[in-house]
Amino acid sequence: MLTRIELQRQEERVLAPYAMKSKDSRGRLHPEEEHHYRSLFQRDRDRIIHSTAFRRLEYKTQVFVNHEGDYYRTRLTHTIEVAQIARSIARCLRLNEDLTEAIALAHDLGHTPFGHSGEETLQKLMKEEGGFEHNWQGLRVVDKLERRNPNFRGLNLSWEVREGIIKHTTSYDKPPPSEFEPDKKPTLEAQVVNLADEIAYNNHDLDDGLTAQMITEEGLKEVKLWDETYQGIGRDFPQADRERKKYQAIKFLINLQVTNLIVETEKTLKDLKVQSMEGVRNAPDALVSFSSQMKERNEELKNFLLENLYQHYRVVRMREKARRFIRELFHLYLTRPNQLPPDTQKKLKEESPARVVCDYIAGMTDRFALDEYNKLFQPYERV
Repeated sequence: MLTRIELQRQEERVLAPYAMKSKDSRGRLHPEEEHHYRSLFQRDRDRIIHSTAFRRLEYKTQVFVNHEGDYYRTRLTHTIEVAQIARSIARCLRLNEDLTEAIALAHDLGHTPFGHSGEETLQKLMKEEGGFEHNWQGLRVVDKLERRNPNFRGLNLSWEVREGIIKHTTSYDKPPPSEFEPDKKPTLEAQVVNLADEIAYNNHDLDDGLTAQMITEEGLKEVKLWDETYQGIGRDFPQADRERKKYQAIKFLINLQVTNLIVETEKTLKDLKVQSMEGVRNAPDALVSFSSQMKERNEELKNFLLENLYQHYRVVRMREKARRFIRELFHLYLTRPNQLPPDTQKKLKEESPARVVCDYIAGMTDRFALDEYNKLFQPYERV
């Protein structure tokens, strides 16, 4: 029988010396009795999956708003893709797959409805109230906003998963709080999730953009990473139709980037003689990385997507509508808090009105925000 103790022994036998072992965790905010069959990080993963915030990701925007069509990625499908890619990388590097998966599944819990336009709007609205940033909000979700245990607030996750959430690296981030040692690097498992996120969103945004015909194969010829891949697919499968070529190209690109990441990271760890968690945390730079050539190719791809997909007029229109929805909802709730649900009104005794309103809006799905907007601003809509 595979018990928690045996799982911990397996970690000692199988995982690399620089991997995070569950027995070495800094623990939880609130002490709990260990589970007989599941490790610490396995329990974290399960708590995240069963959380309200995780389920709501199904109806939160990645790039395309949910009602645009059933094909396009949502925050939930994106999160699942990140977890799959991250686990594959962690397994090859002999890292802790359970910790990697838990961080991957939690990395977007703090996102607002309507993607980054929602986040940017709340950042401006909350400027005088401590601001808003989705990593901080994700930590707030798992530490305070989820209410499942009668003995404490939040999910009571391990320190390492919480660190992975707050240190998730994107261009929208602000430094983590002192509790999480901002001058030190996070675990390799958290670093893997950072780049698995990049691999996932670059490739699924390519897929979704091509499917929506906002970008074209012809336009992508200027992107070396795509062009070399697509030309190769054309030679290997000359009879394949456009859709099958697209799927094969995306599949090849993900494999190419994952392989490059694994090989380059293994080389870095050997060159720097990293043999412990202390060596990981005290490294001057992140140890999980692409080769310099792959970084350049990825940057070229990201710039193309920024200019041709994220700035496409249909995306921009929806982004501006979303900002307007969120601004108007925020101001209405703030000036008329009696229009908030009773459970949310009770929180006004614990937090500033702006923070309560911010939490309420940030937790909304796209369709709930649209429904609320219609109920509150359309005269013939039932409330």
